[in-house]
Amino acid sequence: MGYGAEQIKTEFSYDTELQWALQEEQLGTGHAVMQAMPIIDIKKPKKLVLVLYGDVPLTNFATLSKLVQQANENTLCLLTLVTENPKGLGRIIRSNSGEITAIAEERDANDDQKKIKEINTGIMVIPATKLNTWLNSLGNDNAQGEYYLTDVVAMAAADDDCAICAMVIDDENEVQGVNDKAQLASLERQFQMNKAEQLLKAGVLLRDPSRIDIRGEIETGSDVEIDINAIFEGHVILGNGVKIGPNVVIKDSKIADNVKILQGTNIDGAEIRKGASVGPYARIRLGTILEENTKIGNFVETKNAIIGKGSKAGHLAYIGDAVIGENVNIGAGTIFCNYDGVNKHKTIIGDNVFVGSNSVLVAPVTLADNTFVAAGSSINSDVPANSLAVARGKQRNITGWKRPTKKLN
Repeated sequence: MGYGAEQIKTEFSYDTELQWALQEEQLGTGHAVMQAMPIIDIKKPKKLVLVLYGDVPLTNFATLSKLVQQANENTLCLLTLVTENPKGLGRIIRSNSGEITAIAEERDANDDQKKIKEINTGIMVIPATKLNTWLNSLGNDNAQGEYYLTDVVAMAAADDDCAICAMVIDDENEVQGVNDKAQLASLERQFQMNKAEQLLKAGVLLRDPSRIDIRGEIETGSDVEIDINAIFEGHVILGNGVKIGPNVVIKDSKIADNVKILQGTNIDGAEIRKGASVGPYARIRLGTILEENTKIGNFVETKNAIIGKGSKAGHLAYIGDAVIGENVNIGAGTIFCNYDGVNKHKTIIGDNVFVGSNSVLVAPVTLADNTFVAAGSSINSDVPANSLAVARGKQRNITGWKRPTKKLN
């Protein structure tokens, strides 16, 4: 590690098996590898060192695996690319017989070498014992005054006991580096197009493959449809026949068969079971479980709530820390008051309960089976089965009432 070392360690803190080497001074790629060599067991037979670059994000595992398979304790392998625009990149120098003899960096290359279109990607597999010897011989007599790792290629060419192989790839995106925000954006879009292509090959219908973001892992069943601007984060599972509307965000959630997620909905840490419908513009938060054939409508927010089969909250409601039975209706404007300023409390609702619009349920409270809450009620005590709960102020009509008027200065 060099620049931004602590930030990198923080991002990879989940992997306790990683070993870190610090490059306090950035004196070139060869110098960077020198810092890592003390933690590599060079005496172990057939030990290989795979060199990668932290700003080259799209290299495929399959490519690296194939490259490693071609190397051994007496063979150094390079990943190279033939490009029409080699400017700024190290050129692969070959003999008349086609054997690699060296790599010439752009600043040190002569005019003839700059015409070469095969470039060094920087990715290579090197025999560990030989690499350790070669690194001890590296110098920095070059235009940048740095220790080039690429100089070990010439050393390998001069070593009678070492062969050099090159694996040429044809996908330039695999080895593109990131040097500015424009390149970062370009490679991010390519990454997303790669993900979109995988979904298309799996049979997913994407309304526009260029307008989808997958920021984690997604598993899909058959006949899945995804509209534009959908974002998937963490681990998301979509069952058969799932339909995702436009501008939907789903994170770390499981969506079962034949669920419809309508436009503008945000789902985070939830499980939505068969046949449910969610949205538009709903917010389904951590700990929510929507049972089969539930319906959550526009501008409904749920958190840590289990909502039973066939139950519905059509619009404009907050349901937090609740267990709701089957075939329950939550009217518009209903609020589950689950927080007293210090602790969270639970609301329990039985089957076939009807909660009228603009009601407030003050937890902890239980509404038993078949209860009916009149619209506009504030419920703060349990309601027994088969009962009507009315908890609102008595209406008064004042005749002849006049609205207040502004006072004149």
